[in-house]
Amino acid sequence: MTERRRVRVDGRRKPDPVPDSLPTLASETAECDCPRLDHADWDRIESDWTDITFVKTGAGAFLGVPVGFAGARSALVKKAREVGATVPDDPMMLLGEGKFRRPFMLEVEGAPPGAKGIVRPRGVAYTRIVAAPWGKMRSVVDEAADEAKEKYGRPPDDLWVWYLTCKVCSVAREFETLIAAHYATAP
Repeated sequence: MTERRRVRVDGRRKPDPVPDSLPTLASETAECDCPRLDHADWDRIESDWTDITFVKTGAGAFLGVPVGFAGARSALVKKAREVGATVPDDPMMLLGEGKFRRPFMLEVEGAPPGAKGIVRPRGVAYTRIVAAPWGKMRSVVDEAADEAKEKYGRPPDDLWVWYLTCKVCSVAREFETLIAAHYATAP
């Protein structure tokens, strides 16, 4: 068998041999800081949102897929500091719906009343923890919305997604995602 080689297009450097096996994926060797939620506390649970506060912005999306997530999160942390709020450990990071722009909220504490960009959603949220692999997000969100509609007798006012995994741990954790069906007024 001939040795496979990688050759640069510009030809300026001697080609390197291509290894026979690929290195181990980062998800198989590295740990991450992604939140881990107890299913008993979050799956098929109704939560009171009268005392929760978020800082809100918009995040870019391409046909519904979020892009620039890290930059939007950094902007939210900066905005929280500017209004005097703090970001708790493992804050909720919720993405709303949208094809080209999606609302993005980060949980904060201690935000002064009336501060710009601060949202207090009130009401209740019915949450589900689901496996949402690539290409299945729409169907799992629709299923969670249908379940909430059946439970409360009307569609939710808002649907939010919290990605609980990153590119390092997504596969190992089966793309664990929290779906929040929010009702601004208690049903």
